[in-house]
Amino acid sequence: MKYRQIGSNPANSRTVSVLCLGAMLFGTRTDEDTAYAILDRYTEAGGTFVDTANNYAYWLDDSQGGVSEEVLGRWRRSRGIGDEITIATKLGARPRAHGTGWIENGDGLSAENIRIASEQSRERLGMDRIPLLYAHVRDRATPLAETVEGFAAVVADGTVGLLGVSNHWAWQVERSRAIAAAAGLPGYEVLQYSHSYLRRRTDRPDATHEEGPVGFVGGELLTYLREEPQLAMVAYSPLLGGGYTSEDRLGPDFDHAGTPVRLAALDEVAKETGATRNQVVLAWLIGAEIPVIPLVGASSVAQLDESLAAVDLELTAEQRARLDGAH
Repeated sequence: MKYRQIGSNPANSRTVSVLCLGAMLFGTRTDEDTAYAILDRYTEAGGTFVDTANNYAYWLDDSQGGVSEEVLGRWRRSRGIGDEITIATKLGARPRAHGTGWIENGDGLSAENIRIASEQSRERLGMDRIPLLYAHVRDRATPLAETVEGFAAVVADGTVGLLGVSNHWAWQVERSRAIAAAAGLPGYEVLQYSHSYLRRRTDRPDATHEEGPVGFVGGELLTYLREEPQLAMVAYSPLLGGGYTSEDRLGPDFDHAGTPVRLAALDEVAKETGATRNQVVLAWLIGAEIPVIPLVGASSVAQLDESLAAVDLELTAEQRARLDGAH
């Protein structure tokens, strides 16, 4: 396993594995025994970074979420897991009532909800302190300053370490960080967005924004990371939900001229290295000039093992240039 540091303050920075394990479906689509086996294999291989959210996976069990956190809490207790494993969770997109969704009825990022929801997550996880807490989605009803102050309050009381943000526009991230800096408060240091080798169309409106999807890495975020190298990027859905192995899963967002060109370059490098498409994609992310921590899901130990093997895959400079130059 390889590791990198996230966070700039020694008081709450963490050294985490360069491959993060997603626990979104644990307790719902992935039964608890299988989840334990995946977690055990991940930590045995040196993995130290696990990701969840307080609303996972409400859409699968007609709940408000929390099942994934509960599974992780029971696993931690059964294995005697302490602070050596960085468990990150998110808040702000938990439905307020059964049978509703986060878009029309999410609990949001008010200071009060940050306090209450983070406490509930700590209880489910069985942790006195959450090492990394994300703002899951933008709350249009709450001023950015209130959200910044709310997150700073849970850091100040010692119940949260690092702060992160997901699914916000780049200007919202920068403005929030500026508000925090001006007030001498902790700001977001970890960004979590969807990022992969294939480039997604971002000009198509989605359910949350008429301007297009907000939760995807593009030029604005990459240049922001280049200017602010102390920030860390965690990439969710790096394998596109199985899209690299079954291209029919890619959908219309990848139906453009660049996709077959990049897939051809990917296949060339995969053949040269003896690796799978998935492994080349993960290695490309991990070793990029602007490094990224891929967040991978797994429904079996075998799937996890394929991802773990990518950590040791070293792409040559020429292979990287060929992959980067495919348009």
